[in-house]
Amino acid sequence: MGLGLVPLGLAFGVFVTQSGLAWWWASAFAALIYAGSFEFLLVGLVAAVAPLGTVALTALLVNVRHVFYTLSFPLHRVSGRFAKAYSTFALTDEAYALTTSEQARSWPGRRILWLQLFMHLYWAGGATAGGLLGSFIPDGVTGLDFALTALFTVLALDALRERRGDLPTPVLALLSALVARLVLPHQMLLAAFALFTAALLIRHFTARKRSRRA
Repeated sequence: MGLGLVPLGLAFGVFVTQSGLAWWWASAFAALIYAGSFEFLLVGLVAAVAPLGTVALTALLVNVRHVFYTLSFPLHRVSGRFAKAYSTFALTDEAYALTTSEQARSWPGRRILWLQLFMHLYWAGGATAGGLLGSFIPDGVTGLDFALTALFTVLALDALRERRGDLPTPVLALLSALVARLVLPHQMLLAAFALFTAALLIRHFTARKRSRRA
């Protein structure tokens, strides 16, 4: 996963410089914000000198999904206030996907923390290299804007492979996304997460009632 973040960081760094910003903006965004998809949106907002309120609202809408991540992210295994604070800051989609998998249930807090740190370094290093090399890469290179989507696709496929016997979960996720796309297309991500969480809770309580009756 870390190696996958390097070309993604390179794509982000190139995107920063080709948007008219200095190369060090890529390093600053990657090190201090570290929010993946929001960083790509932030480049356009900074280049357009968007109001601070617009930036804050965009950050909230894009990253509110992390509220749902906290429901199952194993933060309780991480010891120490500083370590917990950094682990919370470094909770990305990729870190969540890896630390909540079946094989990660036995991982100690130290391994989770080191995993997040190295992923942060991979991302920041790739972004810095992309920013420095961005001026040498011609405009119009195709594929860079698809890097983030490709990474999420790989994560989704890995999750499906681990849960081959759990068909209802991906079906619920797909239905939640479709309903959110039709009902609230401008707030699709938030609506899809809310619907999916509600569906999982209903299924959980329904299954527990059935087990009690049995």
